[in-house]
Amino acid sequence: MKDSAKLSWDKVFQQKGKVFTRPQEDIPKIIKLFKKENVQKVLDLGCGSGRHTVYLAKHGFDAYGLDISKHGIKIAKGWLKKEKLKANFKIEDMYKKLPYKNNFFDAIVSTQTLHHGRIEKIRKLIKEIKRILRPNGLMFITVRKEVAKKYIPREKLYGIKYIAPRTYVILGGPEKGSPHYRFNKKILRKEFREFKILNLWVRGTHYCLLGQLKK
Repeated sequence: MKDSAKLSWDKVFQQKGKVFTRPQEDIPKIIKLFKKENVQKVLDLGCGSGRHTVYLAKHGFDAYGLDISKHGIKIAKGWLKKEKLKANFKIEDMYKKLPYKNNFFDAIVSTQTLHHGRIEKIRKLIKEIKRILRPNGLMFITVRKEVAKKYIPREKLYGIKYIAPRTYVILGGPEKGSPHYRFNKKILRKEFREFKILNLWVRGTHYCLLGQLKK
């Protein structure tokens, strides 16, 4: 993503109703698993306005958040301050080298984020996830699945244009020009082949993948 992407995502988080406060539906059970597995340091990758970073901090984890949106991070920091909690934030493009050491995290969470790029960039990001996650570290992600545009209001409203196989951009609104890559289960298993897939399920328009990095 370029600087235009930063502006685009800042616009998203400046809209009323776009600041999510509730965690994704599966996060509570994911947190239970993290605690069971003695996870301590967790990255919320593509943290946006911080709903999961705050949730992780509330539950006693050493929480980190990374997002391209300066405005989203600003909201997250204000939220944490109000809750008297702490977390570590970085404003970065997740499709570039991630600003963390090798094997730094016990777990990574990334919801509705990883698919916002062409497959070449997504593959580079997956390599970075593997690099910063410790062996046997856990990962929970959600990514867009193949769904007819009539079932997704903003895509139906603004229209879409395919720019590469399985990859389109929305032609209007705050996400105008932002790539969306559509996964299927076969592609997910292939791209995350260095992870043991503990569970893979569908939640609305997204696949949910819980995996463990192989040694």
